[in-house]
Amino acid sequence: MSDEPQPRQPDEGWAPKEPQPAGEGPTGEPGEQGQRAEHAEHGEPGKAKKPKRPKRTGWRRLIPTWRIVLSTVVIGLLLIVGGFFLGYHLVQIPAANALATKQSNVYLYADGSVLARDGEVNRESVGLARISKDAQHAVLAAEDRDFYTESAIDPGAMIRAGWNTATGKGKQSGSTITQQYVKNYYLGQEQTVTRKVKEFFISIKLDREKSKSEILEGYLNTSFFGRGAYGIQAAAQAYFGVDAKDLTAAQGAYLASLLNAPSQYDVVAHPENRPAAEGRWNYVMNGMADKGWISATDRAAAKFPKPKQSTISTGMSGQRGYVVNIVRKYLIENDIVDEEELGRGGYRITTTLQKDKQDAFVKAVDDKLMSQLDQKERKVDTYVRAGGASVDPKTGKVVAMYNGIDYVKQYTPNAVRRDFQVGSTFKPFVFTSAVENDSETQDGRTINPNTRYDGTSERPVQGWSGGRYAPENEDHRDYGDVTVREATDKSINAVYAQMAVDVGSDKVKQTAIDLGLSPDTPELTPSPSIALGVATASPLDMAEAYATIANHGKHGTYTLVEQVMKDGKREVELPERRERQAVSRQAADTTTSVLRSVVEKGTATAAQAAGRPAAGKTGTAEEDTAAWFAGYTPDLATVVAVMGQDPKTAAHKPLYGAMGLERINGGGAPAEIWGQYTRNALKGEPVAEFSLRLQEGADVTAPPSGDASDEPGDGDASGSGDPDEGTTGDEDTSETPGDSGTGSTPPGDSGGTESGPPTTGGGTPGTGGPSTEPGPTGGGDSGGDDSANGGTDDGGGATEGAGGGDSDTGFPGIPVTPPRRQ
Repeated sequence: MSDEPQPRQPDEGWAPKEPQPAGEGPTGEPGEQGQRAEHAEHGEPGKAKKPKRPKRTGWRRLIPTWRIVLSTVVIGLLLIVGGFFLGYHLVQIPAANALATKQSNVYLYADGSVLARDGEVNRESVGLARISKDAQHAVLAAEDRDFYTESAIDPGAMIRAGWNTATGKGKQSGSTITQQYVKNYYLGQEQTVTRKVKEFFISIKLDREKSKSEILEGYLNTSFFGRGAYGIQAAAQAYFGVDAKDLTAAQGAYLASLLNAPSQYDVVAHPENRPAAEGRWNYVMNGMADKGWISATDRAAAKFPKPKQSTISTGMSGQRGYVVNIVRKYLIENDIVDEEELGRGGYRITTTLQKDKQDAFVKAVDDKLMSQLDQKERKVDTYVRAGGASVDPKTGKVVAMYNGIDYVKQYTPNAVRRDFQVGSTFKPFVFTSAVENDSETQDGRTINPNTRYDGTSERPVQGWSGGRYAPENEDHRDYGDVTVREATDKSINAVYAQMAVDVGSDKVKQTAIDLGLSPDTPELTPSPSIALGVATASPLDMAEAYATIANHGKHGTYTLVEQVMKDGKREVELPERRERQAVSRQAADTTTSVLRSVVEKGTATAAQAAGRPAAGKTGTAEEDTAAWFAGYTPDLATVVAVMGQDPKTAAHKPLYGAMGLERINGGGAPAEIWGQYTRNALKGEPVAEFSLRLQEGADVTAPPSGDASDEPGDGDASGSGDPDEGTTGDEDTSETPGDSGTGSTPPGDSGGTESGPPTTGGGTPGTGGPSTEPGPTGGGDSGGDDSANGGTDDGGGATEGAGGGDSDTGFPGIPVTPPRRQ
């Protein structure tokens, strides 16, 4: 042990006051570095100190390390996958947008050509089966050639579309057809990130939930093709006038080209863009050939199609607006389509109207009536209206209608309005009822075409318990004893008023209903005046009834609709048409034989212009407010009415002086229109003869009466009260039954059965018939105006505005005009 003093050890935790030599610790022991050096000197491995990593300097500091890159990639992938799953679950397939579901209802002629559309959006959705394969392939060639094999989202397509656009091959969408459909149907056209994200997720979901065919069908029905056409069906009609199922490859390729630039590629609207349109068309056609959808031969032979110069108007002008409203009402009232559902659109309604016949009807009215008017020179010509309907007797189908000059100018549909008296066109129903009910005259003679009646004007009707009723013949003409056939030819009111009582006016009313008139027909009341046409049926009502007579007494309710489709797929069930024998064939055919005489030598000789065997009857309403002709051939029953109405007040107006004539009557313009229309409507069809089975004794025609006034009466005026119209001998005449015209036995069928006075005009029949002098409305002696039981021309007691003319007796101040033609 050394005697030298030892160095003092510092307290623990106290730092040495002097720096330590390298390699020594605070106690003099070798330090860490010294130890490492020592180990190194002795050759002991792993004990050497590692060199320190140099710091990154300069541009190297900007490059991330591989650790940072890997971490970023992993985190990014996790965020993307998480975001995808989150978006997939959060974004739901929404309901369709309003525009995508809007459709028009399309109304078609019987041949399938478009008649009208009634919706704001020109779209008609159709099933894929109703789109030609060529058109489908053309759209795929233009927009998405790998549609059936690719997924809903195709990044490659996006890149390819961008490249094609940049290299001048035409602007293309980077979206698949699925994405475009989602945009059209579920979203909108706005270009926003939110919309694109939604489109992405909805497309993926939709691709899992719907088949490719369903998606393609939806896309074709929602795409816009220009010319206001949404969907390929509307586009096919707008550009080529055909249905989508009939599109050729060339036509389909043109429509597919429009998807890129609808307005610019319309070569009719923009002929200067034809080269670009043809370039796009060639691209589509070549694509179809490349995919094997058309042969190389067909591709080489294909020529650029020429679109239509003008599209079919979808407006309501002309006859279209009338037809649309009438058909809509028909569908709703017959419980075929609910009104609310019809309002939503999407219905394809094929009507029974035949375009050639419809056009022929319009032309006949224009030629024989409208072109003869001079509204600047004659105020009365501004009152003229026309209405008509044409029915196939064998099927009950309405094949043509005329409602007015233009729906946007005259909105009232004249073919179906029920406010003008039908006049003497009602008289055949009286005779039909007589034969149907085996009726007899007051003195017991069977009523047939040869039965004689007293045709004396203003002779009181016998056997009527409702009060005195004595309608006048036109011009107060007395005919003496005449046969029923003569009375029909000359439209003698006296004969038919008495016949109505002999048959029973209640039975006459029922026969009219059986033939086709509505039980709700205004003024269809059982009284003697029923024979003179005080009822206010529509031309369509009358056409249906006359069609029943033409069809040998068989009645089937008329129909306006052939087929109804919903959304191009579902066919709506139509009511079954039922036909029944409304009256016996004998009754109907005997009536036809009588009405043939009217055309051959009576008041309707103008109808001979049809050039076919025809039967018919003229009629004139009270005060000449309407003139009618109702007639038929074996193939076609048509009724034409010319009406007078104030365009401002809608009041019924007399037509004295219209067309520059003293008066309008059924044998004039209505029969002339009927003749021209029937000739053209049946042009090219074989001439059919009537095949009649007549009432016993009707096959022999009795010799005509020797009366001096044998000439056909000029008027069918149903009213007997108005001087002017009373002279229409066709309408209001009453007569006593029997050959002699003298007293008769009490009415067999009607005498005791009818109770109460006639009610058409509201008053009890007066002691006298319609006065021959102008007088108060109601011309009966005791204030019971004949219009109450009188007729159309004899006065229905209704005011002009109400649709009947004034009274039976006439109005003061109206001059007596010459006899009218019938």
